[in-house]
Amino acid sequence: MLFNSYSFFIFFPLTVLIYFIFPKRLKNFWLLLASWYFYMGWDPRFIVLLIGSTLITWVGALGIEYVREKARNDGSTAYKSAKYDRAILILTLVINFGVLFFFKYSVFVFNNITLTLRALGLTLPETKFSVILPVGISFFTFQAVGYTIDVYRKDIYAEKNFLKYALFVAFFPQLVAGPIERSKNLLKQLDKTYSFNRDNFKEGLLLMLWGYFLKLMIADRAALYVNTVYGNFYTYTGVYIVMATVLFAFQIYCDFAGYSIIAMGASKILGINLMDNFNCPYFSRSVAEFWRRWHISLSTWFRDYLYIPLGGNRRGKHRKWLNIMIVFVFSGLWHGASWGFVAWGGLNGLYQVFGELFRGMSKKVKALLEIREESFSHKLFKAVFTFGLINISWIFFRAEGFMTAMRIGKQMLIHPNLSALLSGSIFACGMPIKEFFVLFVSIVLLLWADYMKYKGIVLRKALLRQDLWFRWLVYAGSVTVIAVMGIWGSSYDASSFIYFQF
Repeated sequence: MLFNSYSFFIFFPLTVLIYFIFPKRLKNFWLLLASWYFYMGWDPRFIVLLIGSTLITWVGALGIEYVREKARNDGSTAYKSAKYDRAILILTLVINFGVLFFFKYSVFVFNNITLTLRALGLTLPETKFSVILPVGISFFTFQAVGYTIDVYRKDIYAEKNFLKYALFVAFFPQLVAGPIERSKNLLKQLDKTYSFNRDNFKEGLLLMLWGYFLKLMIADRAALYVNTVYGNFYTYTGVYIVMATVLFAFQIYCDFAGYSIIAMGASKILGINLMDNFNCPYFSRSVAEFWRRWHISLSTWFRDYLYIPLGGNRRGKHRKWLNIMIVFVFSGLWHGASWGFVAWGGLNGLYQVFGELFRGMSKKVKALLEIREESFSHKLFKAVFTFGLINISWIFFRAEGFMTAMRIGKQMLIHPNLSALLSGSIFACGMPIKEFFVLFVSIVLLLWADYMKYKGIVLRKALLRQDLWFRWLVYAGSVTVIAVMGIWGSSYDASSFIYFQF
């Protein structure tokens, strides 16, 4: 079920209405049923995977606490307890990541093994091997596994109420595309039920409205141009590809951030606070800062459960650089089973390693040229330069595979065709000039809103402090603009959220 579908516009109000009508003891049970129904909207068969992952991690966490408690009661050594609870954790991880590997990576591995054997001269029969990728499997697997690790680390106690834990894993606003919530945030909020709160309702609706603006006014409109150019890149020369890549940067940001913000708004209406998954990433002045602001729930997940256990920055700079590369290669693989995603992740890791390698040289150049770190011009240069680096990496993310990305890069460099900027032909790529104008105005509005947020000004809270007539004028105007000028309908491939495939 898509957030921008008619079925969701029926499902969500009914879910909220019944939630607030039901007695306290049934509220979470109702949300769980609604969440499972929401997930089954794509393919009812895969609810088995969701419930299976929930059961395995729930039982695993209880098992970890059980062996520890038994060791304390029996007077066993800490070593013996640690041996068994570690074994339970490993078994839980192997099962969950094994299921994820089968559905997401088995075809990729099979195809690469086949290609390697053929390259070695081995004749193999033609074999077709395909697996349907369950929507959101990476998100709910990481969330459930993170909970088990938290219990193992003694950050939280194991949840004994299965229904409450199942709701933590399956909570519908963030189930299929995040944010990947932590047990210390979401699970603890499920300890209590919530009554209707007018302030939460107003703030939640504003969040959802902004999320729909990002998705329907920017992401899906930019997709018209991006899909045209990337779908037939041999026809288009360099300047078209540059334009498409820049627009893709806004498409994927508004698509993913739009989903996360709608999820935050829907949860807020129910009284539950989800983490903010994006924090003005395109105002970053380094790639490292970008990754502290982009897909924050995944970045912090890899930091806490992979980078720090690998040693983080505690074992010298060379080990730190290796750990960074490992994390970003895995981050690329998390996004998809393709060498293009591996290259995208690896390139973002290399950016950070090179940034540290040349930090000393950079300081010397700044001193020589008398560049002031806090000057506006230098901050702007760093932000634009970082945006350029990120755009280069987006080519590998958007292209259909690594080799296609390399061909697109070659096409962009060999045939720049800057004259298209003057002739106006750059606009003739699946998007009329009026659509370009609407997109441009929408992106300007996005950048202004992000700049306000960057400066610590929360626009929705400022709006809620205004007079009633002004607020309703903004509400009515925004809904009308999105309804009339937004990109709707199944005829557009971008009507489904990009991150659903991950």
